[in-house]
Amino acid sequence: MHSAFVLMNAELGKENQIVNEIKKIPNVKEVYPVYGVYDVLMVLESDSMELLRETITSKIRKLDGIKSTLTMIIVKD
Repeated sequence: MHSAFVLMNAELGKENQIVNEIKKIPNVKEVYPVYGVYDVLMVLESDSMELLRETITSKIRKLDGIKSTLTMIIVKD
């Protein structure tokens, strides 16, 4: 299983809309609006690294209101 944390910056006022859209995406395990440098935090899991990448680039980053993302792949022993 491959997992990642994805931190997102959103356009002002679009945070809740983005959270609601992300909840509909398969492989998303958790998503939260947060305060601080980033606006949204998501935990993503997938059976393959390719599917993880595809979800981030084709589904998450293309959502209306996303300004930028920071992805951290989780290393498991």
